[in-house]
Amino acid sequence: MVPLYFPKCVVSFALFAQAVGALDTFIAAVYEHAVILPNKTETPVSAEEALLLMSKNIDVLEKAIKLAAEQGAHIIVTPEDGIYGWVFTRETIYPYLEDIPDPEVNWIPCRDPKRFGYTPVQERLSCLAKDNSIYVVANIGDKKPCNATDPQCPLDGRYQYNTNVVFDSEGRLTARYHKYNLFEPEIQFDFPKDSELVTFDTPFGRFGIFTCFDIFSYDPAVVTVKDFQVDSVLYPAAWYNTLPLLSAVPFHSAWARAMGVNLLAANTHNTTMHMTGSGIYSPEAVGVYHYDMETDSGQLLLSELKSRPRQSTPAAEVDWSAYARSIKPFSSEQADFPGMLYFDEFSFTKLSGSTGNVTVCQKDLCCYLTYKMSEKRMDEAYVLGAFDGLHTVEGQYYLQICTLLKCQTTNLRTCGEPVGSAFTKFEEFSLSGTFGTNYVFPQLVLSGSQLALERYYEVSRDGRLRSRGGVPLPVLVMALYGRMFEKDPPRLGQGPRKLQRNPFTGDCQD
Repeated sequence: MVPLYFPKCVVSFALFAQAVGALDTFIAAVYEHAVILPNKTETPVSAEEALLLMSKNIDVLEKAIKLAAEQGAHIIVTPEDGIYGWVFTRETIYPYLEDIPDPEVNWIPCRDPKRFGYTPVQERLSCLAKDNSIYVVANIGDKKPCNATDPQCPLDGRYQYNTNVVFDSEGRLTARYHKYNLFEPEIQFDFPKDSELVTFDTPFGRFGIFTCFDIFSYDPAVVTVKDFQVDSVLYPAAWYNTLPLLSAVPFHSAWARAMGVNLLAANTHNTTMHMTGSGIYSPEAVGVYHYDMETDSGQLLLSELKSRPRQSTPAAEVDWSAYARSIKPFSSEQADFPGMLYFDEFSFTKLSGSTGNVTVCQKDLCCYLTYKMSEKRMDEAYVLGAFDGLHTVEGQYYLQICTLLKCQTTNLRTCGEPVGSAFTKFEEFSLSGTFGTNYVFPQLVLSGSQLALERYYEVSRDGRLRSRGGVPLPVLVMALYGRMFEKDPPRLGQGPRKLQRNPFTGDCQD
């Protein structure tokens, strides 16, 4: 059995009031779950064996749900693939699937478990929500029959969907969401025909929901926030950290800040696959987060959030290219050089002194950095990088990125490789770029993969990520991560280039 470990330090507030007034605030919980995985097999197990494995995982989740409820949580999010794992083909996932009805049927599985056939997982999740008076968010598999009258019907006569479900505090099925942007290795599931924009209202705000790789998309991620005015997003994930720019905690916290919403992000925990990084994020600050590559334990996080952050703290409009387009490129004696970062060819230029003004350009994007180090160390190398292009491996999506990052060694060929620690300290910095998009997500990660506290940096309205407070910071990576959605294909997960992966290794979880 995977141990359940809940250190007190992760709770980001001192006392939870039993009554939250008019619910101007609420207590959110997420659980990073070390999933108990099935044995690898190329043939389906029996329904009984599948239920046994799922029950073991729900046993662990039950402890987290009960503890969260005891500490006053109104809602808890659990991870993508958290009930059965990801080691599947289309055939071997089938015994783990249930028929999940449309929430409009007004169903409480805990009270009427046989209404829609054999649904033991939904029944148990419903009872956990009802018995603990807490909203429960989980990720399971949905199956829907089809036939030859549907030209898109798979040969086996059914659709299989990666699905999030929400049960309210009475155990009622409140929301169902089929993941729209499947990550390429998810061969066990089908793409939904259309994007589903799922929202629901609670006494503590309006919620939207989507899954893992969806966060890169305009539809449903941006549309759910922009067009449906949600206050908080529920976000189960099975996120494979790809350093330096695609680590879960920095990316998710940046997304919440840029979009002006709360984000409740629950990741799976599997250090072998570099899966960790859960958090509760608001537009104003990181409530609490967890990143642990050392242990195999799950982790419960709780934080108090504003129910309607859009009303209390309207997001300031940022013109992400205003400053960069107002200045001329800095002159430099350093020659640019190419470097690979997650299969994308960046243009890099080296930071040569302890202070400087640096420019690097690629296509329509020019990145500008002004900086001051406490000292220029000879055993560490930093570069400023720019990328303006279509990412084409394991999905397609168009990026514009400006990044300051530490190279793995002083050999510039290692720039873009994962790095865990830094000793060079930056006293001042200002990073900007000539972005062609308003969707830019700022990140600042320090030595040990720690997020920089908000009081040490700011985003100006003219599009600069800059230091404040004068505290020297050991920077691992600083980035302005831009998305040009208008240049994306219809679905992010359907790209032309594929990596050859064994479907049983799970290597490519996003």
